[in-house]
Amino acid sequence: MKKDNTVKILLAIFLVFFSVNSYAQDHGVEHAENIDTEPHEGPGAINTKEEVTEYIDHHLQDSHYFNFFSDGSIGAHYGFSLPVILWDNGFKVFSAAEFHHGETLANVDGEYYKLYHNKIYKTNAEGDINYDEEGHATNVKPLDFSITKNVLAMLVVSLLMFIMFRGLASSYKNKDIPTGFGRVLEPLVIYVRDDIAKPNIGPKYRKYMGFLLTVFFFILILNLFGLTPLGINVTGNIAVTFCLALITFIIVQFSGNKHYWKHIFWMPGVPVPMKIVLMPIEVLGMITKPFALMIRLFANMTAGHVVVMSLLGLIVVFQNWIAGPAFFGFTLFISIIELLVAFLQAYIFTLLSALYIGMAVEDHDHHPEDHSDDIPVI
Repeated sequence: MKKDNTVKILLAIFLVFFSVNSYAQDHGVEHAENIDTEPHEGPGAINTKEEVTEYIDHHLQDSHYFNFFSDGSIGAHYGFSLPVILWDNGFKVFSAAEFHHGETLANVDGEYYKLYHNKIYKTNAEGDINYDEEGHATNVKPLDFSITKNVLAMLVVSLLMFIMFRGLASSYKNKDIPTGFGRVLEPLVIYVRDDIAKPNIGPKYRKYMGFLLTVFFFILILNLFGLTPLGINVTGNIAVTFCLALITFIIVQFSGNKHYWKHIFWMPGVPVPMKIVLMPIEVLGMITKPFALMIRLFANMTAGHVVVMSLLGLIVVFQNWIAGPAFFGFTLFISIIELLVAFLQAYIFTLLSALYIGMAVEDHDHHPEDHSDDIPVI
């Protein structure tokens, strides 16, 4: 039946993902068997404040690996590696497994590459990294087009959105009421239309519904993925929030009518000297609006991850029967709040985007100075 198509596709994706996961974990065990099994403080051992801080920083960063868990006693990582795509006098394509989590060099066509602080540098056969006076690496960094953990998450979310909305659109062909998972999506779509797009954009809202729905569900699903044990922090990556804000900025500027640009460069209804003063302020406002979008989403999602990971780290640092249950309870409470924040941040980003678009497309039929003669003299 058609109503089961979406469920079947999602189930198929889950089975494929599970198969890849199982395959990767088997390879992770094979790699672990080749490592000295004598217990030692490996990369997974975290029992000091410094190690907790380093672990949180690592969790917030992007990665070339999808790690599900690690065994610090034997230095084993269980998960799967992602493809590395570099441009260095031609494309270099290989698996991140060549780096062994930064422990070894990748030899590709006679060139050596090293994974250092989640960045790939070109180096020599000894893996030397050169530094400047401020301690920054000076080695050449090839252009990196790799499919990292964040990129993979965005691709998966894009595919899920396509499947969901394709199913929702198909359910409307013969019926007025959607079926299956479409019944969950329809209220959210109507909410974005009636409570975000229409009030803030006005009669021209239909033109921008595609963008508003896309950005709302894209941010929402990524935020929800960030609350899972997969360790995905896409919306906590400022490069991602920058691109989302940049798209909003471009749409706003290309949608602006003559009244919008007139209010920026030659404010009506004020004296000429004030127009000259207000012009650079308004131009600055054009930049600060998308900047606020970028920072708000990035800061809120990053702060949530830091708080949750810090509370979990305190359980390890204190290591007693009182701190464990107490901090675990705090973590659970904050996680519930983060679930609310995931929806809230998607809503705020979409709302402000619609508000900025509405300001650009709003029609001003008249200005105060156009009717100055109508003002009665008292």
